Amino acid sequence: MAIDSLSRTFAAISDPTRRAILVRLSKGEAPVKELAEPFRMTLPAITKHLKVLEKAGLIERSRSAQMRPCKLRAKPLKDAASWIDRYRTFWEQSFDRLDDYLAELQSVPDI
Repeated sequence: MAIDSLSRTFAAISDPTRRAILVRLSKGEAPVKELAEPFRMTLPAITKHLKVLEKAGLIERSRSAQMRPCKLRAKPLKDAASWIDRYRTFWEQSFDRLDDYLAELQSVPDI
């Protein structure tokens, strides 16, 4: 079964370490060693997280001499936000209908 890009994005951002890496990369490009600094895990463990992010299309890794800088690619996050936004609209409309119903109930005189 093929996994779509939206599923890969949600799977990648389900982990707090990967979300923290994305937050750091939102401030600019960074080498792997710098990305690993705030975490209490080995460099190979961080590399595994980076591979998940890369496979989801959320980051891009390159090679510059000895460094392996990583860079954020935000399009998959935009696609996920757009997908979620459709449901936000649904819930806002549902709450608006509930508000109307409650206002109607409050306007009915007590018997």
